[in-house]
Amino acid sequence: MPTGHDQLAGWGMVSFASFIFIYYTVWVIVLPFVEPGIFIHKLFPPRIYAIAGPLVAGVVALLLLGSFVSYVTFKSKMKKS
Repeated sequence: MPTGHDQLAGWGMVSFASFIFIYYTVWVIVLPFVEPGIFIHKLFPPRIYAIAGPLVAGVVALLLLGSFVSYVTFKSKMKKS
C-alpha cells in the first residue's frame, strides 16, 4: 500500500517530467515561430542543443546498456568455467 511519501515522490517525478516535456516542446516547436527579438528567447539555450542534448544522452545510454550487457555476459561465462 503506497504511503504519503511514495505518492509525494510520484507526484514530484510526474511534475518534473511534465515540466521538461512542456519546456522542450515550447523550445523545439513554438520558439522557431517567435520573432528573435522577443524576451522568451532568453529563457532557452541555442536550438543546436535541442538536437545535441538528446543525441548525446542517447549515445551515453546505449554505451551504458552495452557495457552492462557485456559485463553480465562476461561474468556469466566466467562462472561456467
